[in-house]
Amino acid sequence: MSFEVEKQKFLTMSLEEKRKYYKGSVITLDQIPTWVEYWTKNKGNIGIMNLEKAEKVDEELAKKISIWQGDITSLEIDAIVNAANSSLLGGGGVDGAIHKAAGPNLKKECATLGGCRVGEAKITGGYMLPAKHVIHTVGPQGEKPEKLKECYENSLTVAKENQLRTIAFPCISTGIYGYPQKPAAKVALSTVKKFLLDNKDSVRFYFWFIMV
Repeated sequence: MSFEVEKQKFLTMSLEEKRKYYKGSVITLDQIPTWVEYWTKNKGNIGIMNLEKAEKVDEELAKKISIWQGDITSLEIDAIVNAANSSLLGGGGVDGAIHKAAGPNLKKECATLGGCRVGEAKITGGYMLPAKHVIHTVGPQGEKPEKLKECYENSLTVAKENQLRTIAFPCISTGIYGYPQKPAAKVALSTVKKFLLDNKDSVRFYFWFIMV
């Protein structure tokens, strides 16, 4: 059976039917606190010097953002983002975990996309993943903020173009590509914040998480 047939099968089947294909535990939206909920519960344990200043945020915007630690392949949402290599044919880390959980048809579809340049983003089906789609992006090697910014911008643009409402990002380029975690987090959050402000009705949630 071709990947096109399999892709449509998974995209059109009922949630109850698709859940029969999941491997391991599944995390749904209602199990993940928004940033507002997380902050309210944990602000006493978060090391921020000026607590008053930190609480002066756009609450509506903060409700669209979550910070979560866990396995990206367990999220039952519209799209998860894959920190891919330029071939899009699978690799280690997040990339390998996503391909393994999705099944062989993900690689078959990726093989038709002609690879991916640093900062670009391309979309495929999610197949046996709880997520409906995978958005693949290639992060920079080393600390290159403009290229990392493009990864987040282009992934969100692809989500918007495909009318997706929920999207989850891993920490792009912070593994073997060597981007320092703190500067990478600043790029991720500032880029997503700007996109959400510019597209208030396009993307409902953004999840930033750390793989364990």
